[in-house]
Parts: sequence; structure tokens; C-alpha cells
Amino acid sequence: MKNILIAGTHSYIGESFKALLDQYREMYSVNVIDTRGLKPTPEVFKGIDVIFCVAGIAHKKVISKNSYQYFDVNRNLVVGMARAAKEAGVKQFILLSSMSVYGLTVGHIRKDTVPHPVNAYGESKLQADEEIKRLEDNKFIFTCLRPPMVYGKDCKGNYQILRKFVFKFPIFPDYKNQRSMIYIGNLCEFVKQCIDLEKKGLFFPQNAEYINTSEMVRLIAKMHGKNVRLTKSFNWILRIIPVKIVKKVFGNLTYELVDTVIKYDFNESMRLSEQG
Repeated sequence: MKNILIAGTHSYIGESFKALLDQYREMYSVNVIDTRGLKPTPEVFKGIDVIFCVAGIAHKKVISKNSYQYFDVNRNLVVGMARAAKEAGVKQFILLSSMSVYGLTVGHIRKDTVPHPVNAYGESKLQADEEIKRLEDNKFIFTCLRPPMVYGKDCKGNYQILRKFVFKFPIFPDYKNQRSMIYIGNLCEFVKQCIDLEKKGLFFPQNAEYINTSEMVRLIAKMHGKNVRLTKSFNWILRIIPVKIVKKVFGNLTYELVDTVIKYDFNESMRLSEQG
């Protein structure tokens, strides 16, 4: 029996992970702690074996007026929890970091790629990663996860943008691209493996294959009986237009194919995302 603490309430990933572990009650005791206003002390984490930290600010436009909030939460609070956890004897600290530390809209990322965040969100995440890494020793394992776009039933973020296209427009570009993504079920399985095998280091959890945006839209439409026509007519515009959102949707952004999870293949993950 391992005592698992999920740090951060109302988290899509945190709640999904708890739902997975609740299927193995003979193996894990799982609790969730609200980190809002939390003052991290060793007493808070006594008796805990593993902390999965999903606390953080995301899906919020970064402007100069709110940039301090990212560092208060994503760095200061998270690092404070890691320090208190180590002092309390917690064996493993798993942190949900972000692909944003690399600052890329398009490109290919390897384990040796040097991070270069371009906003307060990415910078705060990177600083937390680096400070917690320095706490690691033979009694305190640090597991840093930098997943790509996460999708799944009722998730937030960029996946919802694609879904809106399906329900609002009858046509969509038929454009060849590659994106690293991960289905929520595969991500939760990866976190479970990190606990079971006491994995430490930096990880890029992702599906076993890159995903084409147009194919994802086609499958979303199919799941709902909609007839979205894919066309190559707009492809030349997509290649030259400098708008950031276009690059985020149609550009190539991939991790090297490591830390892959195959519990759910792409077709099955799309069925579960759209139909449950």
C-alpha cells in the first residue's frame, strides 16, 4: 500500500488520475489537498510516500499585470511543497511541468534540447523544475513530466478549439502535419508507472504516434455523425500566414518518440474522448 497525495484540486489531470488509482484500492491510498493558501510544512506531508503535484496556473493569458501570479504559484508554492515533502520523508515528488518551457510553437524537441521559455508561464515552470531537481538525492526522487497537448473527454485547452471548428464549420483544411499529443488515459497510466517503478528524471509522456490535426478533426466529426469536408484549397495560405494560432494548430511540434504509452491507441482514445 502506497500513500499518494495529489496536490491541487479541480485539476482535470489530477481528478482523472485519482479515478484511475481508485480502481486499485488495495494498492494505493489516495488523497487530494487544496493548495490555495497552503503554507507548506513537513507536518502537512507526514506519512505520504508519493506526491503528484498538479497545482499551477494555466490556460490564462499572460500579461505583465498577472505575471507575478505564475511565479507565486508555479514556482514558489510548488518548490516550497517539494522542500517540505523532502523534510517530511516523502520518497517521490512527481511534478506536472509543461512543454511550454521550450518556448516553441513549431519544432522538434529532444531530451537534450535547451529550454527557452518565452513567457511567465513557461519561465515559472522551468524555474520550479530546476530548483526541485537540486533537492534530489538517494532518498528523494524527482520525476519531472513535460507532456504535450493533453486531450480527452471534457478536457480544457486546445482540444476544445478543434471541437468548436467541427461544430461551427462544414469544411476544414486537409493539411499534413505532426503533433505530439497524449490521451488523458495514457497520461494517467504513465504516472502510475512512474510510481510503481519509482522512475526519476525528465519524461516526455506521449502517445505512441504523432497526430495529424486534420485527422483528429475528421474523427471528432465522425463520432458525432457530422460531415466535415477536408480540403487542400487553403493549404498555401496556411504555409505563409504568420498568425500564431495557425502555427499552433497546423505546425509541426513534436517530441522525440520516447516515453510513449500504448494503453489506448489513437482511434480508441478518440472514441472515449467523444463518446465516453
